[in-house]
Amino acid sequence: MVLGASSLVGRYVLPQAADRGLSVRGLGRKAATGDWVMADLAAPNLQDQLPDLSVVICAASLWVLPQALEALAARGMTRLVAFSSTSRFTKTASNHAGERAVAERLRVAEEAVIEFCEARNIGWTLLRPTLIYAEGQDQNISRLAGLIRKIGVLPIAGQGLGRRQPVHGQDLARAALDAAASPAAINRAYDLPGGETLTYRAMAERVFTGLGRKPLILSVPLPLWRLGLSLAAPLLPGATAAMGERMAEDLVFDGTAAVRDFGWSPRDFHPQF
Repeated sequence: MVLGASSLVGRYVLPQAADRGLSVRGLGRKAATGDWVMADLAAPNLQDQLPDLSVVICAASLWVLPQALEALAARGMTRLVAFSSTSRFTKTASNHAGERAVAERLRVAEEAVIEFCEARNIGWTLLRPTLIYAEGQDQNISRLAGLIRKIGVLPIAGQGLGRRQPVHGQDLARAALDAAASPAAINRAYDLPGGETLTYRAMAERVFTGLGRKPLILSVPLPLWRLGLSLAAPLLPGATAAMGERMAEDLVFDGTAAVRDFGWSPRDFHPQF
């Protein structure tokens, strides 16, 4: 069973699972084609809406998972692979209250999942991706591409020398299936960086290349960035000043354990729009 099967990562899990010959069903709040269960993880009668299952992959927001664990266990769950995020660590000290709240929600949810699973002898694995993208579908890399299409230039805060490790949703779907099949991954948490570490500026240049355009990047001093962001808010829904401040920070994680335990091998960053 794939929870959040229409999410950025979940939509890749279903076809990959089918390609492996697995019997798989998706769960989401909206109807979709294929073998699908339409349900809300917060529904009080969730157990009655679920089929029998054994392995669960959660690609929905992690903080909605704890309330569904009793129902999933009652339907036979013995193995759980769930996506968290490296934001669990990178946003704990953010200047933006909303970002700090996200980090705290992830922390609380991780602890709840681990406590529940270990109390019931359910094998768990937590996967923490870095910057997730999927061309035209995400709110990270594709947002940059959309801005470039609109104005032809990409403003960044400062020189943009903080390092990033963008990771594709399709690679993460494969990781979830590989981890679910790996005994070595039971009762462990993994950071999942992309296949390449590059500066924010270099990452932005690759987005231009993926659009078939020559890079045109405008470095803006941080005070002007904050002012410009307030003026450009309609073009960048959800963007915060803290995002600009992090462009100078290294958000780098080590995927060695995932390589060792379930063969993590993500692609380098060459998006194609």
